[in-house]
Amino acid sequence: MDTKLAVLIDGDNIPSAYIKEMLEEIAKYGNPTIKRIYGDWTKPHLNKWKNVLLENAVNPIQQYGYTQGKNATDSAMIIDAMDILYSDKVDGFCLVSSDSDFTKLATRLREAGKNVIGIGEKKTPEPFIVACDKFIYIEILKNKTKEIENGQVSSKNKTDKKEDVDNITPKVIKLIANTISDVADEDGWAFLGDVGSLLQKKQPNFDSRNFGFQKLTPMINSIPDFEIESRENQNNKFKLIYVRNKE
Repeated sequence: MDTKLAVLIDGDNIPSAYIKEMLEEIAKYGNPTIKRIYGDWTKPHLNKWKNVLLENAVNPIQQYGYTQGKNATDSAMIIDAMDILYSDKVDGFCLVSSDSDFTKLATRLREAGKNVIGIGEKKTPEPFIVACDKFIYIEILKNKTKEIENGQVSSKNKTDKKEDVDNITPKVIKLIANTISDVADEDGWAFLGDVGSLLQKKQPNFDSRNFGFQKLTPMINSIPDFEIESRENQNNKFKLIYVRNKE
């Protein structure tokens, strides 16, 4: 059964240009049965959103800014999220914003047993990022769109590009190495799926695409500190990937 998601978008805080890419990304994690965007639609800066809402079946919620300098959109979105939570119609939430004001909301939804995915720009404050189960940067989706527009999409792994490997800092390598050790067997080998899951729990914004790789396997394969082994799976046609730290 599909995981049902409520997608709540802060229209004042997110650019409209990548709504289609955002929804395609969200679809990887579940079925967005509720899609709402919040803002004062009488304001001219939201005009760009109006053109894409019908195309993507996103329901605009009007929220007037009653007080100068105050963001009423946040309050409306938080109230709606709690109403949806108590209705028990969804299994998780996707909060689309770069605003730290939603940190407490993300924490509360997770306390209620709901999965919370955050989407925002790289300027998003750390407290909101770590309050989510997973956090995805819009910049990843921007880069993907540019590659498609420029005809640069390729099935070839990016492991031969030195600039991608240079983006992987010693801090990231240490995080991966420690995670491998945490789930490794007595011989030091760890199932890559377990490594990826634990990395996500440790650092919700960890994503191989931030470093120029579409998948975790080619990313780890590009780092000399690790070795990868492909094993046959008797019950499935797909091979299992294991990784360990080099001594």
